[in-house]
Amino acid sequence: ARSPSAARIKPSLGELGAPAMKKSGEDLDLEGVIEKCLEARGQKPGKLVQVAEGQLKALCTAAREVFLSQNALLELEAPIKICGDVHGQYHDLLRIFEYGGFPPESNYVFLGDY
Repeated sequence: ARSPSAARIKPSLGELGAPAMKKSGEDLDLEGVIEKCLEARGQKPGKLVQVAEGQLKALCTAAREVFLSQNALLELEAPIKICGDVHGQYHDLLRIFEYGGFPPESNYVFLGDY
């Protein structure tokens, strides 16, 4: 159950389904998707990461459900890091996480149009 005084920024693995959750006809392997995405750490920008289409669809469906279940106005507790728009630059996002800590150890709010 969620605390009425504050909402969390990052959904827990339990909210998205760990390690497998049935979405869009395929089981979501969230840990596997995260591991694949982190393969780009330490690489030059432009490094391609292969994630199966079914996993991406399942991830988007699960994330959509989490977003739709949250209030439009979130009451957040400190400490929290506020970041500008990363303009879809994945390596910039990784750099932010490497500097400030990876979720869920650190909480972030990202501004902009994503």
